[in-house]
Amino acid sequence: MPEKENQSVEVDELQEDLGKIEISPNVIEVIAAIAASEIVGVGDKHGNFLTGAAEKLGNRKMRRGVKVDLTPEGIVIDVHLTVKFGVSIPEVAEEVQDHIAQTLKRMTALDVLQINIHVVGVRFDLKEKKGFFEDEAE
Repeated sequence: MPEKENQSVEVDELQEDLGKIEISPNVIEVIAAIAASEIVGVGDKHGNFLTGAAEKLGNRKMRRGVKVDLTPEGIVIDVHLTVKFGVSIPEVAEEVQDHIAQTLKRMTALDVLQINIHVVGVRFDLKEKKGFFEDEAE
């Protein structure tokens, strides 16, 4: 994906005489990943096989599970995550979307076209639920 490394998003110039500001999609991915992990109910961020391989080669751990596409229409972010057992998935997903959008706006002044949340699993905290699962076995 060397094409992505050459891409950047130009921030609206606040002071024209100082030059332009460009932000790499990798920076957007890191910000979105950290913002998603700050929401109560998010268990983990997930990537697919390709992101796992790239992670080993290129140290993508910080932005794992987040993909940014720069389209002609705007910025599209896909977040793959696991939620904790017992939470409302729609509520957590909406909180993640809102928090990512607000954090990116505050840090970069960028507006995002879409933030797509892909819930790929549920995390069970077996230590907390151990008694529940033991009761089921009896």
